[in-house]
Amino acid sequence: MALREKLLERQAETEERTYYSEEMHEEFQRAGFYRTYIPRRFGGYGFGLPTYARLLVELARGCPNTAWCMGLAGNHALQIGSWFPERSQAEIFGDGDFRAASVAMPIGPAIRTEGGWELNGKISYASGIPYSTHYMGQAMMPETDPEAPQFLLFVAPKSEWTMLDDWGNLLGLKGSGSQSIVFDHGRIPTHFALENTFMIDVDVSNGTPGLELHGDPMYGGRAIGPFTVSLAALIVGAAYCALDEYEVLMETRLTRRPPMMLRKLDPDFQRWYGAALSKIATAEAAVLNAADQHMELCQRFVDEGRPFTYADDMRVGCIGREAIIQAWETMQSDIWRTAGSSAAGKGERMERMFRDTSMFNSHFNVQLRDWAYRALARERFGLPRE
Repeated sequence: MALREKLLERQAETEERTYYSEEMHEEFQRAGFYRTYIPRRFGGYGFGLPTYARLLVELARGCPNTAWCMGLAGNHALQIGSWFPERSQAEIFGDGDFRAASVAMPIGPAIRTEGGWELNGKISYASGIPYSTHYMGQAMMPETDPEAPQFLLFVAPKSEWTMLDDWGNLLGLKGSGSQSIVFDHGRIPTHFALENTFMIDVDVSNGTPGLELHGDPMYGGRAIGPFTVSLAALIVGAAYCALDEYEVLMETRLTRRPPMMLRKLDPDFQRWYGAALSKIATAEAAVLNAADQHMELCQRFVDEGRPFTYADDMRVGCIGREAIIQAWETMQSDIWRTAGSSAAGKGERMERMFRDTSMFNSHFNVQLRDWAYRALARERFGLPRE
């Protein structure tokens, strides 16, 4: 990728700033990366999940922090283009200059106003927020039952929230632009929100406004699968970045026991490198296959009228989650374990990749692995959802 060297060179400064530079933001705008999912009628490219997954792998191979920040700001045009009606999309997307961080947790209760909603509250981990023009989030519906809460899915322009300077203190992903935001009497019109809508379980069994509007099956899908596949693409790219550094060490460092030789000539290092490359490539293949499956499920509804179900979405997400875990386990067991302690020094690229991938592995999505297994089985056997 043409930007890879530039991304590699700026990893440290991106981490220090807590998000990528204005110059890199302009590069992404020129390249059209933010427009990948935006519908064509609103100035986007309307490319599907396989293209987006490949883009994220390549960006993360240069800088996982930058890829995370850019990728999760550009990711949510897919949901808005799918679920919101034409009037909303026209105003939200405008001419295509659109980016939106998003978190599934609610900011707090929403308040009805004449002609819209008032939003108050704070949300953390809003990855991609530094360059976001909007935020897609959840709030609690007013007078909701605490035992069975209902959610408001909303999109709010940048004018309605404030970004805090509170990111960068965790072990890794310090440059991922995951600052918190605060709503203080934020206002949005009624058509910028969908009532009783939970973003991780939007029923698309009867089609979607986006499918009808754009005539493109990609705007008829669900959200868990694409989001998890995006995370998986990011860690696969990060693992490749670590392997690229490992290759430099193979070319320049000697073995640590006689007969001393370049590591690339040593049978053990050859095996360790080959094992890591094979496993990362396997994770990448799973990511791209899951992306293809998602697109096929969208197309199946159009061709056969078979609904894109919650179980379908969970299965795609489970594949992506296994790829995340495979990439992390390869990083720690094959790359980090054999790279040598000198590669673990503060500021070394391998040290940064280890910290970043460890954060990928601790993401809440990965913690849902066992729950997702159960959910998939319960759907298969017709049991009530947890």
